[in-house]
Amino acid sequence: METTTGWAVAAAGDGGITGWATDLMERLGAPGAGIAIALENLFPPLPSEVILPLAGFTAARGDMNLVAALVWTTIGSVVGALALYGIGGAIGRDRVRAIASWLPLVKVEDLDRTEAWFVRHGTKAVFFGRMIPIFRSLISVPAGVEQMPLAPFLLLTTLGSALWNTLFVMAGYWLGDNWHVVQEYVGVYSKAVLVVVVLAAVAFLAVRIIRNRRARTTDLDATVTRPDLPLPPHGRHPHHGQHRRDAGYGRTSPQHDLPPSRRT
Repeated sequence: METTTGWAVAAAGDGGITGWATDLMERLGAPGAGIAIALENLFPPLPSEVILPLAGFTAARGDMNLVAALVWTTIGSVVGALALYGIGGAIGRDRVRAIASWLPLVKVEDLDRTEAWFVRHGTKAVFFGRMIPIFRSLISVPAGVEQMPLAPFLLLTTLGSALWNTLFVMAGYWLGDNWHVVQEYVGVYSKAVLVVVVLAAVAFLAVRIIRNRRARTTDLDATVTRPDLPLPPHGRHPHHGQHRRDAGYGRTSPQHDLPPSRRT
């Protein structure tokens, strides 16, 4: 059988991931695509934007059933998410708080706010998180830590994964030999998400450092006598006599703030 241009690109790959995914799908078919996506959940450096369009292209060539590709890649996403959910549950809330207490610039109050946010928006985070690079895998861990009920977690993960997978599998199916173009466009999206995450992290650290410095400065100022308070008459400290007694000088003479009267 003559090798098409698209398949030649898949076979050549970039020296690693693409060639590995191609070989896995050639050997196992649609289940191979599911295994690749499950591993992509556990190891985010494996790019779904390569595996999914490649599965669609393979289906377009007739080497894989399209529906099977959609079903197996979604199963793979759910299995990978369940593994991370289990890891989050095994770590547990107490261990996370213990680890956070050792981290510089991280406060327990930060975890409290994060937990409160997840309680309010956890369902939306799990669903939409399946469509955001980087967070696609990581969102399962806090769900496990917070012991999100398994049934809604599975439902939302399945729905979100099915939408994401269908989009990219069908893109590869329709693009045919040009399936690899998807990677270029999604790469821009992934880099934009990464930039936002980095900027948010830098902003968090900057704000936390500034607040810590201000708090230390305020504490230091509270221990220093305020220079803006007026001095008592003749520049005497109101407790000057008391200081002399404490210093061992004996009884102090009374303060004469009025001029002495003239003798007649």
